[in-house]
Amino acid sequence: MTEILALLQIINQSVLDATTRRRLAIIILAMLAMAGRITMRGISRWTEEGGSYRTIQRAFNTKIDWSQLMVTFVAIWFADAEDIFLLTGDETVVTKAGKQTHGLDRFFSSIF
Repeated sequence: MTEILALLQIINQSVLDATTRRRLAIIILAMLAMAGRITMRGISRWTEEGGSYRTIQRAFNTKIDWSQLMVTFVAIWFADAEDIFLLTGDETVVTKAGKQTHGLDRFFSSIF
């Protein structure tokens, strides 16, 4: 838990604007407190002040450059390390709905 809260401190040094940082912190803390299914309505119920359902909707509708945010995490987290690190990323998205989805045997990636 303390490691996750330390990551929230790194968000304050990221490229995100203040509103997005605040919303993301509210959502993360609510999700840490929740058990079971996590929905936007559930998140809004577990938040304190500033976490209305509409605010959660706005937060999920916000475009976030996740790759830049992850690079910021790694750069700050390992800033004092003297080792060499190899970073890789996989932004593959594979979705399926139902048992007989058209094209189920085909690979889908939203990158292309």
